[in-house]
Order: sequence, then C-alpha cells, then structure tokens
Amino acid sequence: MTSLTLDAADAISDAALKHALSGGKAVSVAVVDTGGFVISVRRADGARPLTPDIARAKAYTAAVMQRPGRMLKKWQETQPVFFSQLSQLPGAALPIMATEGSVTIKKDGEIIGGLGIAGGTADEDQQIADEVLESLGYELEFAAWGVAGTPATPGKDV
Repeated sequence: MTSLTLDAADAISDAALKHALSGGKAVSVAVVDTGGFVISVRRADGARPLTPDIARAKAYTAAVMQRPGRMLKKWQETQPVFFSQLSQLPGAALPIMATEGSVTIKKDGEIIGGLGIAGGTADEDQQIADEVLESLGYELEFAAWGVAGTPATPGKDV
C-alpha cells in the first residue's frame, strides 16, 4: 500500500502555490491522507482568511468520497438530502464539498489522499489542482460511480 508522505504533500503544496502565484492568484492548499487527516495546509500571502478551511474541506471530500469533487456534483444535485446529511454523520470531520478544486490523489491505481485548492474561481482552483497533480505524476482518471473499471473522463459529470 502506497501512502502519501509529508515530503510528497509538501511537493504538491509547493507546486500548487507556485502555479497559482504565477497566475496572479493567492490561494490556500490542503493535502490530506486517505482518511481525510491533514498532512499539510498552506495559505499564500494575500489569500483570503477562510480559504484554508475551504481547501481542507475540499481535500477531505476528495479523499473520503474517493472521487474528485466535480464528479460528485451530479450525484449531489440528484440527492441533495443525502449529501446534506453526510456532513452530519458522527465520523464526519468536515463538510462534504462537491465542487471544483477538490481532487482525489491517486498513484499507481491506488487512492492515497486528497487535494483542496481554494482562493481562485472554481475553474481556476480545478485547473491548478489538475495541472499540478498531472505534472507530479499522479493519476486523474477515476471509474464512474457504479461502473467498475470504466474510467470517467476528467471534467465530465458522471
């Protein structure tokens, strides 16, 4: 079993902050393990005060739901009561946020954590997350819900 190390989390955070700042965006970046436990949270100078908490919730969602937030959006739209109750479960540490900038970290076919980016627009947060993970050799394809082994196309609702 592969695990997400502190060094790997720092590399992801550093790359995401650098990428965001090169585009003129001050964001916060959170990286969590498969259980949603924080490994790293970083806030760029000038990032809004609430962005670290949003980034943590996005990373948590991607890890514990084992799918990127944007893949969860259609499910959330069709079952809003279910999604609203997920955050109320006794074991839920953070709210479930089915949104862009919430990306599951996957290496060698294994889910090893979650990445949350907050501070730009939804599309900017997503682009930063996708480009950074891809540049570092992480996988961005995930099986569609309920269809074992069929990869979903990134950016499509499934």
